Formats: sequence, C-alpha cells, structure tokens
Amino acid sequence: MYTFLAGIALLIVGYFTYGKFVEKVFGVNEGRNTPAYTHKDDVDYVPMSTAKNSLIQLLNIAGVGPIFGPIMGALYGPVAFIWIVLGAIFAGAVHDYLTGMISIRNRGAHLPELAGKFLGKIMKHIVNAFAILLLLLVGTVFVTAPADLLYTLLDGKATMGIIIAAIFIYYILATLLPIDKIIGRFYPIFGALLLISAVGVGAMLVITGAPIPELSLTNFHPDNATIFPLLFLTISCGALSGFHATQTPIISRTTQNENQGRKIFYGMMIAEGIIAMIWAAAAMSLFDGYNGLNDILANGGPAAIVSEASTAMLGAIGGTLAVLGVIILPITSGDTAFRSARMIIADYFNFSQKKITSRLWIAVPLFVISFALTKVDFTILWRYFSWANQSTAVIALWVGAMYLYIAKKNYWIAVIPGMFMTAATTSYILNAQIGFSQSLTVSNIGALIVTAAITVIFFNAAKKARANNIPLDEDISNYSGVA
Repeated sequence: MYTFLAGIALLIVGYFTYGKFVEKVFGVNEGRNTPAYTHKDDVDYVPMSTAKNSLIQLLNIAGVGPIFGPIMGALYGPVAFIWIVLGAIFAGAVHDYLTGMISIRNRGAHLPELAGKFLGKIMKHIVNAFAILLLLLVGTVFVTAPADLLYTLLDGKATMGIIIAAIFIYYILATLLPIDKIIGRFYPIFGALLLISAVGVGAMLVITGAPIPELSLTNFHPDNATIFPLLFLTISCGALSGFHATQTPIISRTTQNENQGRKIFYGMMIAEGIIAMIWAAAAMSLFDGYNGLNDILANGGPAAIVSEASTAMLGAIGGTLAVLGVIILPITSGDTAFRSARMIIADYFNFSQKKITSRLWIAVPLFVISFALTKVDFTILWRYFSWANQSTAVIALWVGAMYLYIAKKNYWIAVIPGMFMTAATTSYILNAQIGFSQSLTVSNIGALIVTAAITVIFFNAAKKARANNIPLDEDISNYSGVA
C-alpha cells in the first residue's frame, strides 16, 4: 500500500515541479496567437476552454492502454509502479507536452509534418505511413476492447455484431462532424464518469486495505520475469505512449493560449499515470497473487479483470458504473484515432476539410479497413500496436529533442528518454516473434548499437540544422492546414 500511495504522491509532485521545469525550458509565449484563432475553420480549428480541452485530451490519450496495459504489466510485480511513475513524469508527460506545444507553434501540424521539418523530408513520408498504421490499429483495438466489455456487461443480450456496428456508427459521426458538436459536448460528461470510476476503485483499495505488494529487493518482480524490454512496451499508455503524439495536435488546434499547455498536455499525462497506478494495484492485489492474475488473464483477458475488480471493489451498481467508465476510455480514444487519421491524410494530400464530402472520401476507406481488422485476434493486434506505439513515441521524442537543440535549450529532457526508448523498442522487435526472434542477449546488444548510431546521427544532424537556422516556429513548407 505504501508503494502505491507514494507513487501517486510522486506523480502529483512531478506535475508541479518537473512539469514546471519543462514548461520553463520550452518557453511559453502568452502573447502569441494560437492556431485555434489564426486558422479557425469551425471544423478542426475551434477555440475551446482549458477545462474542456483538458478533459478531451485525457479521454483522447487514455484508451484501454492505462488500464489493460498496467493490468498485464502487473504480472511483473511492483517494478511496474516504478515505470509508471518515472515514465509518466520524465518521458510520457515530456513527450506529450513537447508534441503539443511544437504543434501549436507550427499551425497545429501533426507528427508526420513535424518529423518532416525537423528530421528530414524522407521522415515525413515514413512517419505518415507509420502514423496511419498505428491509428488504424488503435482504432480497431478500441472497437474490439469496449465491445467485449459491453458484451459482458449486457450478459450476452446483444450480439457482438450489433455492438461493434453501434460503436462504428458513433466513430463515423465523431470523425466527420466538427469537433465541438460531439466531442466538445459529450466528453466533459464522459470525463466525469471516467474520473469517478477510477477514484472509486482507488479509494476502495485504500479503505479496504487491499494487499497491494510493496516494492522491495525480495519482491522486485515475481519469478524473475524479464523486465527489459517487455515491461516498457506492455505498459505504454500510463507511462509513455506514441499514440499521444497523434492526439495532442487535435487539441493544439483548439488551445486558446500557450500558457494552458502544461495543464492540458503535461497534466493530463500525469492524470493518466494515476489511473494506470490504480489499475495496476487492483490487478496485483485482488486475485490471489500473480498466478491467479495470470489464470484470469489467460481465460478472460484484461476485460475480465476490469469486470471482476470493479464489482469486488464497488458492488453491483458501483461496479457497473466503473465498467462503463472503462468502456468510455477506449471509445473516446478510438473516435479521435480515426479523426486524427483523417486529419493527417488530409494534411498530407492538401485536402480541405471544410466540406463533409471531402471528409467522407478519406474516412470511409479507413473504416472499411478497420472493420476487416476486427476479425484479427485481439492479442495479435495488441502485439503490433505495442511496437508501433512505442516506435512512434521514439520518433516524437527525437523531434522534441531536435526542436530544443536548434533553439539552444535543454534538449536532454527529450534525448535521455528518447535514447532509452530507442533501445527498448529496438530490443523488443529484435527479440519478439513478430520481429526477428533473436535471443535476448543478442537483441540487447543490437539495441545498444542501434541506439548509439541513432544518437550520433541525431547530434550530427542537429548541429547542421542549428547552423542552417531552420525556423522553429514558422509555417511549415508545403503545409496548408486549411484551404
């Protein structure tokens, strides 16, 4: 229990200390007009309040990741708490803040455009394809995951086909309509339900004195499970997630002032870390140890853990509300995943999005592909999602590092987590069956070599970019945003 409470306290302290430090390093300009005003189109560029933007940002980034990921990560034991806390403060929140603020400074550009500007034109095309793949995987995962939860909640009274169809209909509307019509109106309500469910489960863990394992040398992680690199890809949302780099530009187009960035981008990542801590603790404490947790995961997956933990902690009615809160999480990330994919494709091909027919030409093929992917096994999708997700985070961190280097600011706040995640992601793909199936030793050595090479390439490129005076905050070449 002490480890759990200390972790949450550190996350809160991290927001007020390291978050303030990161904001100071970046350098907020309160007098600079944001894209919400300079490119206002009443579709994607719409000024909205800090409270509304914060709730939307939280729901955008907090899919099933900060719940399903920590639940599966709980198998590694209390060491999962360390990654959630340190990852959220020093990597995830930095990643989200830099991505959001750099996007604000560049007309609300998405990651492919930012990568093209700061890492080279070739990277723009690579990251564009990569981001679309990630968003399709996210959108599909966030159809099947809430569908499973709803099916269980309704006790099989509605078929999976009907549930999936209903979710897709909502996604289509949220993707096509102006952001303030559905997302801006309903997310505050959804956000309240999400926070109530998370706080409810967390409070009951404390009140009932749940046997949450403490971090110690003898209980660092059970069965000597291999931590690196698997833990750092299993728990992504809640610690560090590249998916967030695809979502923050949505809110960079609705942010009213740069001084709101720390609350919206850094703060909501800290909030997601707290949610991750709660569900990791619940998974570790409620199922007769790691063997019991493993058995339930093997038979019912993370959704079964959510259902059983919510009912055990909050009773039938409270448990149902908690499950509804968890269902909302992936749905309110799935819709913005497809919305973000539409915006990225529109930016790439310079398609105006003012007319709904223009949005349809892009959105319909995305939904057709996603529907086909729902036929693929969830665990397989999650493996590819984990790798694609953290690879995107690596790219976003190097973009942030390049921006800060050119600006002659403290680039180490992005370089250090960028190097670490480059190594973890490279080791994973070298070792995993979906990758090159090499031994862990070979994979780790290869990861170190790749990370060293990328770091050298980065600094060489950064020195040239600084010497060439690449503009940091001007309009991106060949980027129109809106017609």
